[in-house]
Formats: sequence, structure tokens, C-alpha cells
Amino acid sequence: MKRFLAGFAALGLLVSAGVASAATATRSNNVASDSGAARPASHGGEGGHLPAKEENIKLLSRLQLATTPDAITDVDEFKGYAYLGTDYAACPTDQGGEGTGTGVHVVDVRNPRVPKEVGFIETAARNGEGIHAFKVKTPKFSGDILLISNESCVAEDPHGGITIVDVSNPKNPKVLASEVGDLDPNDPTLEPYAEPNDVHSVMGWDAGDRAYAVMTDNFESGCLDVDIMDITNPRAPKLITETGLCDETFAAPIGPGSANGDEYLHHDMWVKKIAGHWHVMLSYWDIGWVDLNVDNPKRPKVLRDSEYTADDPMVPGFTPEGNGHQGSWSSSNKFFIGTDEDFAPFRIRTVSITTGPNAGNFPGAAVGGGAPPNSLADGVLNGPTVYGGYGCPADIYPGAHPVPKRADYTFTLAEGEEAILVMQRGPNGDPFEPNEVGGCFPGEKANEAFKAGWDAVLLADRHHGDAESDTPYCGSGGYPSDPPIVTACTTHTALHTIFNTTPSYEVPYDNDNNDEPQIGAQGEKVSTTGEYDGWGYAHLFDAKTLQSIDTYAPTETISEEFGSGFGTLSSHEVETDKRKGVNLAYFSWYAAGARVVKFGSSGLEEVGAYIHPDGNDFWGIDTIKQGDRRPILLLSDRHYGLYVLQYTGPE
Repeated sequence: MKRFLAGFAALGLLVSAGVASAATATRSNNVASDSGAARPASHGGEGGHLPAKEENIKLLSRLQLATTPDAITDVDEFKGYAYLGTDYAACPTDQGGEGTGTGVHVVDVRNPRVPKEVGFIETAARNGEGIHAFKVKTPKFSGDILLISNESCVAEDPHGGITIVDVSNPKNPKVLASEVGDLDPNDPTLEPYAEPNDVHSVMGWDAGDRAYAVMTDNFESGCLDVDIMDITNPRAPKLITETGLCDETFAAPIGPGSANGDEYLHHDMWVKKIAGHWHVMLSYWDIGWVDLNVDNPKRPKVLRDSEYTADDPMVPGFTPEGNGHQGSWSSSNKFFIGTDEDFAPFRIRTVSITTGPNAGNFPGAAVGGGAPPNSLADGVLNGPTVYGGYGCPADIYPGAHPVPKRADYTFTLAEGEEAILVMQRGPNGDPFEPNEVGGCFPGEKANEAFKAGWDAVLLADRHHGDAESDTPYCGSGGYPSDPPIVTACTTHTALHTIFNTTPSYEVPYDNDNNDEPQIGAQGEKVSTTGEYDGWGYAHLFDAKTLQSIDTYAPTETISEEFGSGFGTLSSHEVETDKRKGVNLAYFSWYAAGARVVKFGSSGLEEVGAYIHPDGNDFWGIDTIKQGDRRPILLLSDRHYGLYVLQYTGPE
């Protein structure tokens, strides 16, 4: 098992190893990562973020909770208390983090102008977008509960599933069930796990006599990654449903995707009772959104799904990036608004091998969190290559092989060239790597290359079992805040071709028929650049049909001028106004701050924006309803803590 990243968060949000093999019993965490976001925001000074804004949004207060950058994740409010999760950076230093421990901050926001932290619920794992508090009243339990998702800090100390906490008294929370979830491996030849699969997001509902929680399954991504637990008795929850694209009754109604990459994975969800029926809207990445009827949670039924158009509506000339991340119904249930999370605003289509007997072009892709080739002085990543293996840091992944040092090579760079370290996604199913290494984030690999003196990184896909499954897919996230590290991705076939070896794809690897490049080997020269395709944006759908009505993004996020150097400018989460007849949507937009948009059958229009003078990196958002008055907006800032805002513009 390995860490999940972000990224999502991010990421947003895909880790660098894929589905596990039977030979290693390594659990793969293939969910979109939110920690993939570039992170030069929420700091003082003039550079590194967009200019301050306060357009129809006022700051009521803010409360610092983070003790290290990237420490805060999602926020949820219930009965005057806000709950904020913590990210990998909060993991202890001996588990790859920079903090003193993960958990959930409990903040009293009954006086929005003076929020006060009143408690901290300790966990042993990162808490992604699974922070949800609600009331349960069943024959087995009556009170307020908080659902917390768990994603392990490190492979050798797994902590997955969800944790259920009684927060009837928020100042004295009581754990009812810890780390419960799906114990089934994603390979039927493996024994059941002792620790449940990691969970990125979770949301619950009280259906009357029974209560339920729906959650992502990080380790069965793109397959049986929609898990439902019966939490009628939250002290003894039971897994009752596993579904997803491997379930024929689930997959049959879903149309083909048309998003760039076509990565299918359950990332997030929104639960709501509409016209007497329970719905779960699944954010299913490159599929988009899937409306699931869960009147009978043991037999969910797909009602409809959205589809990405052939041409990107915000940046024509590209297929849509996809990355359906999160969403929310309007108060009238006539509309649904969803967000795409995209950490890579430059698209890499081709990686060229420019020297040697096998020179030619191969498919390429950007890596979320990595700097694009366009950020180089000449806008082109090109130069000689050396193979660095997998590049996972040994201080986090014991037994990992160190990468070669740039100083050990004497080749001379021509003007405009970079010394490029080539590394592979994974490891996964490789008998030459210790099983406990698992896979690591692309940003962790890139950082090892940077520390070893390399100018840039080219990642390649891993073994998938056959050539047909080989794509330029290298995951996302885990990059350091500084410096930016130029990174590109290509196929496993290209990896072999660069080093003039015979491509092989089997899983697990065949010890007697393995022609992987040798660590330290010099390869051919390569060249690639990127084309600007914008950051992630928002969609407005007709909720009854999931047909698209309009899309929206702040103007800065679709301008190449802001493609790098201003933090991550992708959309992340949205919350709609709960008041009847008020069609306003409130967004957390990473370094583009908080945005307010009015919507209706005519489309989406921005009516408010907020960016702090020191910059923001807003992740989560929730609203506090105040009757007919304007709601209070709670936003979690990854580097700071809690922001309390209020929209003041026209309604």
C-alpha cells in the first residue's frame, strides 16, 4: 500500500503506481490527487499569486490552524461548528510529513467574526475531502456524527477506511468506529487486507430507520470504487455495497467519455433527497457526473450521466481535460453545478526522440503539479537523458534505489538544453524493487532528481500487462512548493526506445525476459513543449438530463499569462445557496480565491471575488444558512486555516 496524493488534492488530485499485481500484494491508490497543486500561495509579498480582490465579498474573520504549508484539507459545518481536515504535510516527520500529527480541527463559528478552535480529533491518516457532519436518528443511535476519510501517511503503517465520531457535544467528541471500510483487495488472488482500503471522500445520510455512508475506494479505482456502508449503528458499521464500472448494471447506462486521457475513477459525491428519492451524484473524473438512485442502497441504480463535449468549451481546439471533481444541486434541484480540477494548464501532446536509430515521436502528457516546458527560457524541454529508475525517496520508502547524480556525467549541454533524468511510474510488480516501496508521487520523484542536480524530469508509464494499455499517464501531485520542477510524461514504449532496449509490458515482470534500462544508463536526446489549454473550470447542468447549459471560469484562469507563477488556478469545490429561489453558487478556486456566480437557464455569471493580499489556496467551502439572510461562507485555506467570508453583491 502507498500514500495517496492531490494532486487530489490535490489534487484535483493521481498517484504514480496503478493497479496492484498478485505477486506483490501492494495496494494501489489510483484516485485523483489534490496535493498535485502548485503551492506558492498564501504568503506575504507581491509575487507568486494574483493581486488582491474584494469584489462584493467581505472578510469577516480568519483563524490560523496550519502549522506548516499544505496542512489543511476540507471544511464542513454543522450546528455552529466547523470541522477542518488535515493533509499529508501534517503527518509526523517520521512518516514523510512536516507536522506533529493528522486529525480534524474543531472550530466554534457561532460568532463568525470570532471563530475559536475548541478541539482536535486525532487520526492516524490524512483526511482528504471526506469531512461530513450530520444528524442521525435511528433505533440504534440518536445524535450528531462526523464522518472522516482516511488516507495512509506511509505504506508501512496503513490506516484506511472511515472513522465515525459522535459530535453531539463538539467539545467532547467520541470515536464510535475507527478505520472501517472495504477489506477486499483489488485482486481476487490476494487474502483480505487487515486494514481497509484508503478513502478519499465520504458523505452520509439518514434515511429514517437506517443511515448510510457512501465513499470512494481508492484501491479499486475505475472498477468497484463506489462503496456504501450501513451506519444505522455507527458503532458497528457494515459494508453492504461495492459497485462501479466493473458492475455491469452500473456501467451499462454510461456513455463513452471524450475527455483527455479518459481516466475513470470515483473521486467525490453529493447526497440529496429529491422529490422523495435519494440521489448520490458521483464525480467520476473523465466520465463526468453520474446520478445514482440509492433508495435501496444495496441495489443502486444509474439514472443518467453527463458527457464531455468533443471540443473544449473554454479553450477550443482541445478535447476537454475532464477531471470531474465535485458538485452540488441548486436549492430548487433544477440545476447541478460541477467543478473540473486541472493542475496542468499546458497540454503536452508529443515527446520526440531526436537522436539514435529509433528517433521519432511518441505520445506525451503533462504532469499535474510539475512545471511545464513552457516555463523554460526557450519554452522547450530538450537535451540528453539518463535513466533514474523509479526515484522514490528512500527516507520515506525504505529500500528504494537512489537516483544517479548529475555531477557523475560529463556530457556538455548545447545552448537551450537541459540535463534530463528519465524515471518510471511505480514501482509495481517489479521483482528488482522491494515490495514495501510501493509507488510514490511524481513530485517525490521529481524532487529526488532536483536534489541530485538534474535540470528537468521525463516520467514514463509503467508495465500494464500489454502494449495496448500503454499510455502517457504518470499520475499527479507531491511536488514541493519551491522550486518549480519542469516535468513531462510519455509512454513505457518511449522509455525503452530512449534507451534502445526492447519494450516489455508484463506484470509481474519476468525475471528472465526483462529488458528494462539499467539505472544510470545514458539515453538518446528528447524534446517536448506544451500548448496552453487552461485550468479547471465549472459546469452548469440541467439536473433532470445532465445536459450542459454553460461553463464558467475566472478570466485569469483561461489566459496563458497566468499559466505559471501564480499558484494553482483550478476550480475545486462548489456550494450552492440553500435559500429558496436564490441561484448563487460559491466556489473555492485554489489560488484564484473565492468566487461567487449567479446561475440560471441563461447560464453562469461571476458576481463576486475575493483574494487576500497575501494570496490564498482555498480548498474546501461550506455555507452557514441564516434563514432569509445571506449565508456565511466558510473556506479552508491549505496553508493558513479557516476563512470566514460573506457575499455582499446583488442577489
